[in-house]
Amino acid sequence: MNRELALLEKLEKELSLKQLQIKSLLTITQAINDNVSAEGLFNMYKSFLSWEMGIEKMALFIVQENIWTCTTHIHFDEKNASELINILLQHKRLHTIKPDEPEILSGFNIIIPVFHKEIPIAYSIIGGIKEKEDLYNKIQFITTITNIIAVAIENKRLFKKQIEQERYQREMELASQVQQLLIPEFLPSEKAFALSKIYKPHFNIGGDYLDYIRFDENRFAFCIADISGKGVGAALLMANFQAITQSLIFQYRDLETFVFALNQSVYRITKSDKYITLFVAEVDLNKKIMRYVNAGHYPPIIKSNGVVKRLESSCSFIGAFEKLPEIKEEQVSLSKDTMILCFTDGLTDLRNNQEEFFGDKALEDYVDKHDHLHPEEFNAGLMTEIDLFRGELDINDDIAVLTCKIF
Repeated sequence: MNRELALLEKLEKELSLKQLQIKSLLTITQAINDNVSAEGLFNMYKSFLSWEMGIEKMALFIVQENIWTCTTHIHFDEKNASELINILLQHKRLHTIKPDEPEILSGFNIIIPVFHKEIPIAYSIIGGIKEKEDLYNKIQFITTITNIIAVAIENKRLFKKQIEQERYQREMELASQVQQLLIPEFLPSEKAFALSKIYKPHFNIGGDYLDYIRFDENRFAFCIADISGKGVGAALLMANFQAITQSLIFQYRDLETFVFALNQSVYRITKSDKYITLFVAEVDLNKKIMRYVNAGHYPPIIKSNGVVKRLESSCSFIGAFEKLPEIKEEQVSLSKDTMILCFTDGLTDLRNNQEEFFGDKALEDYVDKHDHLHPEEFNAGLMTEIDLFRGELDINDDIAVLTCKIF
């Protein structure tokens, strides 16, 4: 009779434990379905182990962005977290802690690792299970709950990352659209002069800018700029820069005053956090002269009267200082069939698979040999040279080219 009562009592305990496990699983599953916060899930995990399973000591570690954090614990000193996680990372399977293991594991009995595609995403370390009866079943259930919680948290992280990536992609697409609107789609090709461009932004959006402004039948200006930084921030600054440039260039009769005012306007926006290199030139077809200011930009190449030379810098970057220390406007005469090649440093910094740079010499040689071409043909040939040079390597920076020819 006593044996039957003992057996009945054991069955009732097992049934009670199973009911508790099913109830706990349903509660946690419902919480996950209801999108309970990570903190809420950690609190449920702690409560389940402490109150339902009678665990006296526990620490749960979760990894996010390669950083391990103790997210919830019972009777565990968090200042030991970094030392403990180094030990836990050595285990890939359920591990029973032995008496001769490190002192920091004292009071703990079981290490429960959770892996996703052979990458650890969580570790739970358990100690002090009060009810030793049916211990194996309890450990198996704690392992199940730990896996459910850890995977739910990982899914939350991955979902958040996906949302952020989609938002970033939408922002990049919008910035790319804005940027494409700012770059002139068509440049003039007339009897007296012609302009042509190459525009290759890195990852569809970059910090390079070029523009053309017509004053009258015989006077026009063109510019090329490189805005520090990449992505949305550079695109927004480019939009501001274009609006300011288009506004100010009609207000001032000389380039020195224009660049001075441009620098002040950009500085008010950026507070020197970003800067812009700029080359701006004004061409007078009647007088056959070109005035220019080079504000820290890569010196353009000009071939005139059979001579190739560089249009060197004459002042500092735009937006780097509240007031530019010195602005010097230069002037060059334009002989028949003058060719001017403006570009950003992404062109000269281009590398091939031998880690060689495209470099200045190659550009100067190209200008010297091909200045007789129309700018469209000139740029098409230059792109062929670029593609042959880089081979199968991707373009690793923004490339902008603005070519002007005076016939």
